[in-house]
Amino acid sequence: MRTHICLVFLALVTVFAAGCTTSRVETDYGTSNKLARFNQTLNPDAEKNLQPVEGMDAQASQKALDAYRKGFEKPAQAMPSLVIGVSGSGK
Repeated sequence: MRTHICLVFLALVTVFAAGCTTSRVETDYGTSNKLARFNQTLNPDAEKNLQPVEGMDAQASQKALDAYRKGFEKPAQAMPSLVIGVSGSGK
């Protein structure tokens, strides 16, 4: 009887200990996100360059800014669509 209790206890301890281990997924959690951000960064040292950005004239940048701001305006109300109902009365 005592050996059965010891075996059951040993089996329970083994099951509980196996539940506490970390899996491969848990250890790599977030790695793909960090890798994607790192690979999409063209110049990681860009924050150290304090020179103003050049290469776009004033008119082009003004048009781009106006188009950007216009994108946030509410669209005009659309015309109500015509709905044709079909009823089951065959008169």
